[in-house]
Amino acid sequence: MTTGGTSPSKATLRRTVLRRRQELDAADVRAAGVAIASHLLEWPALCDARVVGAYVSFGSEPPTGPLLDALRKRGTKVLLPVVLPDLDLTWVVYTGTEALAPRPRGPSEPTGRSLGPEAITDVDVVVVPGLAADGEGHRLGRGGGSYDRALARVGAEVPRVIALYDGELVDDIPHDGHDESIDVVVTPSALTPLGQLA
Repeated sequence: MTTGGTSPSKATLRRTVLRRRQELDAADVRAAGVAIASHLLEWPALCDARVVGAYVSFGSEPPTGPLLDALRKRGTKVLLPVVLPDLDLTWVVYTGTEALAPRPRGPSEPTGRSLGPEAITDVDVVVVPGLAADGEGHRLGRGGGSYDRALARVGAEVPRVIALYDGELVDDIPHDGHDESIDVVVTPSALTPLGQLA
């Protein structure tokens, strides 16, 4: 998916991506999660990571279950977010799918002890959700700002990864001053470093 000429608004781009994701076949979605996990698990930065910030996929997002379980089996500490009332994120150590509680709206969340919003500062790599990204590292999220706040706490040396489907690396993402950038795009087809990591 590429955008031509003028950049569409964030809302228009969100609708377009979400509509395309709804059309994906369930088998292709599952395969995407496995392929994305495979790329990440072979990536040296993730192989060397002691602590990884990640998320539980929801709805039409590329599945993160294969990645979360593989990291846990490797002995990598995985921090997962819990959304606070002000839409900030606190973090909890992932201990397995049995410790995830469903929410009425949104992804399941870990039920362990909250480590607070600042826990994300301890990660060696962070993997975040999104709907699209561009080659400059601009990320299109769902619009709540939760991950922008979390990424603002992460050190500049920490690789920031977004998991997307093929075709969601686009020409241009509309962005504002508060939007945090990403360094790597991982899709079922490839892991693509951006900017200074390219």
